[in-house]
Amino acid sequence: MKLSAELRDFSARIGHDFADPELLIRALTHGSISSATRPDNQRLEFLGDRVLGLVMAEALLEADPQAAEGVLAPRYNALVRKETCAAVAREIDLGAVLKLGKSEMVSGGRRKEALLGDGMEALIAAVYRDGGFEAAKALILRLWGTRVQTVEADARDPKTALQEFVQARGEPTPRYEIVKRDGPDHAPRFTIAVVLASGERAEAEAGAKRQAEQAAAKALLERLET
Repeated sequence: MKLSAELRDFSARIGHDFADPELLIRALTHGSISSATRPDNQRLEFLGDRVLGLVMAEALLEADPQAAEGVLAPRYNALVRKETCAAVAREIDLGAVLKLGKSEMVSGGRRKEALLGDGMEALIAAVYRDGGFEAAKALILRLWGTRVQTVEADARDPKTALQEFVQARGEPTPRYEIVKRDGPDHAPRFTIAVVLASGERAEAEAGAKRQAEQAAAKALLERLET
């Protein structure tokens, strides 16, 4: 099977020439368009998640030989979480080559966090099955770039960190409110406010409620800490 010109360009963009093009096609096939003759990427996603985890665990140990497990764990979680996979997927424009059913295309599937994250993990597995562990490791380290070195800034979950901060002041848990919801159903935008019992608050906007909550928490925490 030969790849289309679009997929050949994508293959070149990620820096891996597939000996078995079918693996790339399967990695990009969402369940909404799969069939008996066209398997989806779920099994590859399962494998890719494990390959990514091993590569990142090893990379973190090498980057900081003295770090304790309690320090490494949040860094690891920040590097392998779905949001990070989706961010990497956006950088290589993976959404443009995903094979989706009509319903997913109409609902903005090419921009959905979960679909992009799953597709990124499936792509990792496809490279692993095609070229072996070293090829997959090279791909991951290349695409994740400087994230391993700069992960400390992202390792703390902002909502958790804010909760710990205000509880240390003897205040109750922060409250999150939806201030506004804009945009069509397939591409909504949420403005979320985080409010403290003391009256301090911050707002943030994102395409998902969880992202907006995290961004609002981060903004308020930075203000409080300074």
